Amino acid sequence: MVAGGFAVAALSAGRSGSCDAARVADQVLPSVVTIAVVGQRGTSNGSGEIITDDGYILTNNHVVADAASGAKLTVRFSDGHELPATLTGRDPKTDLAVIKVTDDQPLPVIATGDSGSLVVGQPVVALGAPLGLSSTVTAGIVSALGRTVPVPSDDDRNAVLAGAIQTDASINPGNSGGALVDCSGRLIGINTAIATVPGSGGQASTGSVGIGFAVPESLALPIADELIAHGKVSHPTAGLTVVPIPPSAAAAFGVTDGLFVQSIVSGGPAQRAGLRVGDVVTSVNGHTASNIDVLTAIQVTSKAGDEVTVEYLRNGASHTTTLTLE
Repeated sequence: MVAGGFAVAALSAGRSGSCDAARVADQVLPSVVTIAVVGQRGTSNGSGEIITDDGYILTNNHVVADAASGAKLTVRFSDGHELPATLTGRDPKTDLAVIKVTDDQPLPVIATGDSGSLVVGQPVVALGAPLGLSSTVTAGIVSALGRTVPVPSDDDRNAVLAGAIQTDASINPGNSGGALVDCSGRLIGINTAIATVPGSGGQASTGSVGIGFAVPESLALPIADELIAHGKVSHPTAGLTVVPIPPSAAAAFGVTDGLFVQSIVSGGPAQRAGLRVGDVVTSVNGHTASNIDVLTAIQVTSKAGDEVTVEYLRNGASHTTTLTLE
């Protein structure tokens, strides 16, 4: 898997039918860019959208991560002109990043929509640079909402697209970081990942099969604001490290799925909640603890002070506790 405004009038369709993609493209493409990355690992490209008129651009971490190791970034605009860009900040846990260009004139900013108001079946338009083909526009619908999608990250763990928007608008490699918009041309998601055919090795190079995923703007834009302000994002912590129990060992622990508590931060949330090294977490907020992504999803969608219900086993006995993130 891996594949913020001038106001616009309502363009058509709303929540039914299809968008007037030509009008959406005319309105939105000036605020959508192609990002070229040149580094030691070669050349790659992705997409992004201008979220401030002084040049901040939102994209995916996996598009620009090599810039943290010295790769050069170049941004191409829809009118063909190019500018060098610098990395402002990135968040591997959510696969989001912000880069910056400097231009002599204010840049056109993408309008902001409301991902929280989306409904399944609503028409949408995706814009970006699939396979390096700048200013490409595809149309489709919202296929599903609230997906939790793990995608490869650069920190030896998965990034998690929490509450992701699923769409059948055609998305291919190079669309990553581009805009998913509603029929009014307003940003509702950041195109990030595609599903691949089983047996293809999980590589996005197999192309779109009609299942794409976008990070909702309600999650992406606050993270972008934090990256602009601080260069990094501080996610709340549960104060413990866990490892998945392999299927071959599950029976010995008396579970089907679970996370073995490997370490506890002294005085941290997990210790205060009564958890100990050697416990087996079986459920987090009602979700089966089958992999680490369950905890990651909680962290990227929560804030310090939020309470998390944890079910766990200790010496074969079941317990439940409430952990307060910090």
